[in-house]
Amino acid sequence: MKKKSLLGRFLVWRLKHVSNRQFISLLAILIGITSGIAAVIIKNSVHFISSLLQNNSSADYQNFFYVFYPTIGILIAVLFIKYVIRRPVRHGIPNVLYGISKSNAQINRHNMFSSVVTSALTVGFGGSVGLEGPTVATGAALGSNIGRFFHLNYKHITLLLGCACAGAMAAIFKAPIAAIVFALEVIMLDLTMWSLLPLLLSSASAVITSYFFLGMDVLYPFKVQNGFIMSDLPYYIALGIFTGLIATYFTKCYMFINDIFDKIDSIYKKLIFGGLSLGLIIFCFPSLYGEGYNAINASLSGDYSYLFNNSFFYSLKDNFLVFIVLLILVILFKVIAASITFGAGGVGGIFAPTLFMGVNTGVLFAKLVQYFGLRDLEVNNFALIGMAGMIAGVLHAPLTGLFLIADISGGYQLFVPLMITATISYATVKTFETHSVYTIQLAKRKELMTHDKDKNVLSLMSVTRLIEKDFSTVNANATLGELVKVIAKAHRNIFIVIDEENNFQGIVKLDDIREIMFQPERYNEVFVRDLMVVPQVVIQHDESMADVASKYQYSDKFNLVVLDHGKYCGCVSRAQIFSTYRRMLKHFSED
Repeated sequence: MKKKSLLGRFLVWRLKHVSNRQFISLLAILIGITSGIAAVIIKNSVHFISSLLQNNSSADYQNFFYVFYPTIGILIAVLFIKYVIRRPVRHGIPNVLYGISKSNAQINRHNMFSSVVTSALTVGFGGSVGLEGPTVATGAALGSNIGRFFHLNYKHITLLLGCACAGAMAAIFKAPIAAIVFALEVIMLDLTMWSLLPLLLSSASAVITSYFFLGMDVLYPFKVQNGFIMSDLPYYIALGIFTGLIATYFTKCYMFINDIFDKIDSIYKKLIFGGLSLGLIIFCFPSLYGEGYNAINASLSGDYSYLFNNSFFYSLKDNFLVFIVLLILVILFKVIAASITFGAGGVGGIFAPTLFMGVNTGVLFAKLVQYFGLRDLEVNNFALIGMAGMIAGVLHAPLTGLFLIADISGGYQLFVPLMITATISYATVKTFETHSVYTIQLAKRKELMTHDKDKNVLSLMSVTRLIEKDFSTVNANATLGELVKVIAKAHRNIFIVIDEENNFQGIVKLDDIREIMFQPERYNEVFVRDLMVVPQVVIQHDESMADVASKYQYSDKFNLVVLDHGKYCGCVSRAQIFSTYRRMLKHFSED
């Protein structure tokens, strides 16, 4: 008898001595630590590459090098993907959402390291994107593959994906509370009290890991000079509307540029066109180089020299109008630079571009209010709160924007204006865009899962897996006598009428021919084509289950025919859908 493997013996021991909840909690801690280590590796790799490039280039020619650095970094990343990984490295958070929706929560093993390498090359060489998405992708791949290694089911692996995402966010931003909110608001689907414990453990272990390697300082040190003033309330509301409009611009611009690159068939054409375009933008606006965190910190402290340093506009740094124009331009061009980075083949995240645009949007808003003499606002406060507004608008995640900015800046004294601006921004952007940049493409393909459990279960179901093929078929030109012979052997009361090429023609119901079928004298004079009816409602083989469920809801049918370009495939029954739904609901979620 063959001995069990070590893993097999462990799994047997675990089932006897460790409950599922205890085991998931232990795995959550492990995933938090590994996600934290991944965040540290990514951050240090980018810092090393960026320092190496900038310290070894003359200040006189640094701008010139900016034209070529992004192309070089993206080229190396593209070659690494093409010849080493040999599989696409998708953007982090959309890839996680797709994995939950369509891949049974399975994420490819190469994502445990491929996002680290490619994002470090992209951002280190100046790609105008962030590191949050790749960190989340790495953590999620770790969570998925650890879950698969221990043969966990779908709902438990999905929970581990949420833990990994929370851990990655907690480590990269040193923001444990915001990380949990992010996992619940953007990633997690089954909102149960029990799922909070693994999320807490993962987030805490990840942030402790980050503290150990990177120190305990907040990401954006911010000192609140003046807290919330009631008379500033209208301006925080106005800032929410303003950031919501900018977030709408972000989404539309991102999708527009993404569509342009989708039409380019060659990866090298994308690289050359995108890389040189990105280099030219960074050459004109050096503040768009890389993540932009140094610029954000400078802006929060009231230092706006990053807009002018190493640029053509340095001699005009004391000109207020030039300052305003530059603010507008870097806000508008940041999303263009980020979108081009992705389109050219780079790997990164959109958190950093969103935060960069948010801080500058807040400064622009406050400065314009002051310039027109409306009110003397605390510019630094509006710079901070502008970031929350942009996160809420671009990600469609107001709670994440609220807690993230409070967490990473220590600005909890401004919690009320953060709440107001984030909420108003989210409400504004929802007026124009139903989905965020993370979900808009998944929604178009009807692959998006939401917090609606019913819709999620339906999205996991497939028409092709529910087809029943035990319905008898009969040719349209067959006689009543031939039909009776088919009925004698059938156990269904519906008969599918097809032609010689399997094209669907209609159906014959047993109840409709019950009287005539007992008249033998008519067997040769009545044909099936005269007896059949054409149903008003049919199902296409590639329809979503949500659409199928809707068809059943508004019809009194118990069976619907499934077609593939007019060809008969089988039928789907109401009973089969219901029983599968109940089974999937148990598979999907269990408190």
